[in-house]
Amino acid sequence: MKFTLSWLKAHLETEAPLDDILAALNRIGLEVEGVEDRGAALAGFRIAHVVEAVQHPNADRLRALKVDPGDGTLLSVVCGAPNARAGMKGVLALPGAFIPGTGITLKKGEIRGVASEAMMLSAREMGLGDDHSGIVDLPADAPLGESYVRYAGLDDPIVEISVTPNRGDALSVQGIARDLAAAGLGRLKPLVEPKIDSVYPSPLRWEIADSRACDYVLGRAIRGVKNGPSPKWLQDLLTAIGLRPINALVDVTNLYTYGLGRPLHVFDVAKVKGNTLTMRMARPGESLLALNGKTYALTEEDGIIADAAGPEALGGIIGGEHSGCDETTTEVFIECALFDPVRIARSGRRHDVRTDARARFERGVDPALPAHALDLATWTMQELCGGEASAVVSAGTPPAWQRSARLRFERLAGLGGAEVPPDDAVGILERLGFAVQARDAAGVTVAVPSWRNDIAAPIHLDQDASLPEARARAAAEGCAATEAEADLVEEVLRIRGLDTVPPVSLPVAGIVPPPSLTPKQARAALARRVLAARGMLDCVSFGFLEQKSAALFGDTPELLRLANPIAADLDQMRPTPVASLLLAAARNAARGWPDVALAELGAAYRDPSPEGQVAVAAGIRAGHTPRHWAEPARAVDAMDAKGDALAVLQALGVPMAAVTVTTDAPGFYHPGRSGVLRQGPKTVLATFGEIHPKVRAALDLAGPAVGFEVFLDAIPEPKRRKKGAPDLPAFQPLRRDFAFLVDAGIAAEQVLRAARGADKALVADVALFDRYAGDKLPAGKVSLAIQVTLQPREATLTDAQIEAVAERIVAAVAKATGATLRA
Repeated sequence: MKFTLSWLKAHLETEAPLDDILAALNRIGLEVEGVEDRGAALAGFRIAHVVEAVQHPNADRLRALKVDPGDGTLLSVVCGAPNARAGMKGVLALPGAFIPGTGITLKKGEIRGVASEAMMLSAREMGLGDDHSGIVDLPADAPLGESYVRYAGLDDPIVEISVTPNRGDALSVQGIARDLAAAGLGRLKPLVEPKIDSVYPSPLRWEIADSRACDYVLGRAIRGVKNGPSPKWLQDLLTAIGLRPINALVDVTNLYTYGLGRPLHVFDVAKVKGNTLTMRMARPGESLLALNGKTYALTEEDGIIADAAGPEALGGIIGGEHSGCDETTTEVFIECALFDPVRIARSGRRHDVRTDARARFERGVDPALPAHALDLATWTMQELCGGEASAVVSAGTPPAWQRSARLRFERLAGLGGAEVPPDDAVGILERLGFAVQARDAAGVTVAVPSWRNDIAAPIHLDQDASLPEARARAAAEGCAATEAEADLVEEVLRIRGLDTVPPVSLPVAGIVPPPSLTPKQARAALARRVLAARGMLDCVSFGFLEQKSAALFGDTPELLRLANPIAADLDQMRPTPVASLLLAAARNAARGWPDVALAELGAAYRDPSPEGQVAVAAGIRAGHTPRHWAEPARAVDAMDAKGDALAVLQALGVPMAAVTVTTDAPGFYHPGRSGVLRQGPKTVLATFGEIHPKVRAALDLAGPAVGFEVFLDAIPEPKRRKKGAPDLPAFQPLRRDFAFLVDAGIAAEQVLRAARGADKALVADVALFDRYAGDKLPAGKVSLAIQVTLQPREATLTDAQIEAVAERIVAAVAKATGATLRA
């Protein structure tokens, strides 16, 4: 919200200097965004007299001037303005002056052989408008040598404040002045009460065909107007706050939009079809050519103002170009209406239209002001354009805005944190326009003024709720009264000065702050780091893909189909992130990068319930391992994927001795080259394996590919144990190798588990280091070689003890698998 200091003083009687006003605005919550002093940029410009103007000897479009800056000297100025002539007065810039409109600093020079010692300025060159048709032509009585800033009244600072969404009244100079007066910076001036003589019936009438489009509307016509440019004082006022003057009739509506926060609109009566303006909802296929030159396709949710030919305005937002007022207008019709804030906001967002009217209507305007605002606008238009006024026409019912609120004095300290004497609190509310209805020792009940829509605001209904139901619910919860009281506490503290509220530290929950990440978040971050350390690129992909592709990786229930996908090939929630990664690998391979390692921490979707969204750390490897001088490149295999999955599980604290492998992997894996990692018989921690050839073919992925999924939610949190001394045995470990002859169908995991359980006190680790199958072994047999690490703790093991342990290991493996020790 912008306003000039002189505009503020037109509503506020005060002798306070600008600095005090700015400080007060910040104290009462109307934060000052900035102050623009236009006079500072134009301080060096002065009024000068053109003594002589002759044709430039070497240029057809230039003139050579002799200019008196007011000190009796004559300066040579070369000027290209067509209106430059002897005897005129204009604005002169001397060397060293900065020209705002061009961004240059003026220097003496020579143009086509003629010296140019200064510059005569246009309005655009001074940054005061768009007019560049000629230099500024001042009246003959303009004081020679006087500062142009002082002469033109440009030494009027422009203040910009930020306005919160609840303070619609602060989007007016009158509302800002009221707050400052309540804060003790002066006295609020009363508004003029014009007396309008209605001399003829209105040529137009109102009709509200749908109450959703408008609640209440007034209108009045003025005939015999002479429209044209508005007077200089009004143009300067609008230009100062960033508005472009249009014509006198339109400029008056902008004057009251900013001055009173009361948007108005004017129709050219001659351009309106029929004699009725109707407030209704738009119909299918209707459109509006708006005043900004854009055409908007209207919807059935847009409230419009229409004549017999169709839409003439998007109600409360922007008018139509067809019925706009211009220099040919001789009879004007002024509209002053109340619109639903929610509908205005939705229509404005729908069409991306941002106007001053929308900003005020969607925050809520003063519902008691329309009649007075209409009289003020009529009076001002008659003063500027002449004419005679018609009778006022209206439609709808004035809203019942009257409401009360109660403030308990103890809440000022209990809720606001500041001790305020009751008399001071009541005085502040009265200066803000709240009328005292009842007062006792405990508190005060006040009538809320019409312009404060944010105090004890009306209940916003749900689409399917009725007014009695909503009021009953609010009364049962006590929320309406509580919110109104909080509003009054805020008003008292705000006007008293937000800087007077003592700062209070928040209570400290504990000496040691809690962890910034939950265990689930920490697991995800750790898993991402582990996969990155293993050379996998972290990816972020969509959680949905084409239904045909999703079906390759599991069920695609209809409940997981997107009703409004962002693209036709992204219509199904994915069963697994592996699918997204494989599609990315296929795209890379098609562009010449077949060897990739990709990982993602994302979601897999089983059903629409919250439990059906599963957190997964997934990864794929495609193509071949990187080339290296120490070993040849090879095609990726299922063991690569298994290693990735196990690395994640180990980093997340899963006891690896408790992890078993089964072969019931999902169908998108190769049935003989895949597995499931489990903890116990029921808990599935991860899956891994080579991607099924049919899946690779369907995705156009020619080379080998493997993948894995680690289900993060299935990993139990590690038990919280007190940290003790590290386990550092004093004796050296020793290792023994065993080679067992087993049936080919026996899993190596069974051999390792049996050896590990043979002596849990001494066996620290068991690892498979060789598998052999060939013609030197009996048919159906394989050789599995394992390394067993023994860790003594009490004394160094003797040969006899070592042999006894070895025998127990061989016996345990033989019992569990039927294996025999190879000679």
